[in-house]
Amino acid sequence: MAQSHFDNKVTINMSNTASQAKAPRWSAHVTVAAIVEQDGKFLLIEEETDRGNRFNQPAGHLEDNESLLEAVIRETQEESAYHFTPSALLGIYHWKHAHNNSTYLRFAYIGSVSNHQPEQPLDSGIIRSVWMTIEEMRNNAMLMRSPQVLTCCEDYLKGQAFPLEAVLHLAENEAS
Repeated sequence: MAQSHFDNKVTINMSNTASQAKAPRWSAHVTVAAIVEQDGKFLLIEEETDRGNRFNQPAGHLEDNESLLEAVIRETQEESAYHFTPSALLGIYHWKHAHNNSTYLRFAYIGSVSNHQPEQPLDSGIIRSVWMTIEEMRNNAMLMRSPQVLTCCEDYLKGQAFPLEAVLHLAENEAS
């Protein structure tokens, strides 16, 4: 009796031999982003990507043993040379990238910047910090790194904000 494709999958997945590779486990990339508006302009960074130079908020991946707030402060410093002080959670954005088939879960934080260090080297691939109005961003939507960039600024302008306490970080010693 012939087995269906589904039966083959079940048989393969149920097998426990060391010679067979396990299917990669799906996971989302957890990222953070800083949403900073000052004098009617938003802080962006220009960065090199595989699709050419693009604009993004200061943003990046959450690292092991790091809270989301620590991550957004660190990423903003590394990418823009500004110190970021978060004041609210803008939102949590779920997006699947069509070009690389990766899923991103972005925690966007509203805040302010200070203490610019223009002599600080920026992260690899970062060209410069840029301040843009929402109109400039809309007119250059095709140059934004993802749809999340403009969506976050639009949500900010609508007044969307949640308390920082909406996301709870449990330190390792608290999880028992």
